[in-house]
Amino acid sequence: MIKSRPSFETLRPYYDEELNDAFGRITAHSHFAAIARYIFPERSLEEITEDLLSVRTSFEFQKKYMHKGIRIILERSSDGLTCSGFENLSPDKPCLYISNHRDIFLDSGILQILLVEHELETTEITFGSNLMDSPFLIDFGKVNRMFSVLRSGSKRELYENALLVSAYIRHVISEKKVSVWISQRNGRTKDGMDKTQDGVLKMIAMNSRKGFLGDFLPLNIIVVSVSYEYEPCDFLKVRELYLSKNETYHKNPGEDLNSILTGVFQQKGKIHLALSEPFGQYLEYIDGHFPETGKISALAKEIDHRIYKNYKIWKTNYIAYDLLEGKNTFADHYSEEERVQFIIYMSEGLSAIDGKKEELEEIFLRIYSNPVKNYLNIQA
Repeated sequence: MIKSRPSFETLRPYYDEELNDAFGRITAHSHFAAIARYIFPERSLEEITEDLLSVRTSFEFQKKYMHKGIRIILERSSDGLTCSGFENLSPDKPCLYISNHRDIFLDSGILQILLVEHELETTEITFGSNLMDSPFLIDFGKVNRMFSVLRSGSKRELYENALLVSAYIRHVISEKKVSVWISQRNGRTKDGMDKTQDGVLKMIAMNSRKGFLGDFLPLNIIVVSVSYEYEPCDFLKVRELYLSKNETYHKNPGEDLNSILTGVFQQKGKIHLALSEPFGQYLEYIDGHFPETGKISALAKEIDHRIYKNYKIWKTNYIAYDLLEGKNTFADHYSEEERVQFIIYMSEGLSAIDGKKEELEEIFLRIYSNPVKNYLNIQA
């Protein structure tokens, strides 16, 4: 019996022939004028609209519009972007980029602009269905090569969607010959720990069932480690973690959009994105040295190890570690003036959050200090 091909209609990005209609809806939306003025203040709205409606491919849209847009965001909200590891990529070998996840929009967006600047094709991008809560965001995501992952529903619905996403990722890499970006966990890390969820890796493998090597080797996994000097949405994360200590946290309507906008406009200091070497030989090592039941966990730990190893530790991380530990272990990495400035930044931001000052400060300092602890642990 021939197995039928799955239908990806419910999650796929727009095909190129669907872009014109989508751009028509986007340019007609009330948000469009403000976005256009922010990114292209020197151009008229009519000129931008006409130009956008002439775009014929998603890759062209990413190169002409998203690249410039994200670069402008970084110019206005950061002190510069650096990168490393792009020598590990081959133009003719699509990858599965598994990334730590600190910002809803910029983590994947920064990778896209760096790929363009290294003359490489951009990726398709996983996008939580919880973020696609308006027609405008759906159109924006799907013209930008994003495909949706179900974040809520019955157990059966979540299972069936996971099976479909697994098949789609494999389809994009092996048949479309396009890379895919996915985060190491469902949703952003709130506490700075960057820990890979076994469930994400099980989802990636669940449609293949060719054994561990057969499941993962063809995907050409590259680990992405993105680090911000000032954590995007740091005070929003503190508030959520504080409230979650005593009760189940429920998001308010529009909270995800607020996080996207905060992450975009908040000052982030310096940013670094690092790519690991491919996993090939280490996958063979895992396959030969771990029982079947332990291979996924071993892969997750190696992804974590590569994220921690490549994570750029900033002065803010060192200051937070010393403040939390009550020591001066890393005092040679920052000045007393920088330490005082960080304490002022923390105090002013936390003053807007209702709660016990000592607990809020501890949560905030852990967010910033955990990358240092993770790096120290892999050196031990």
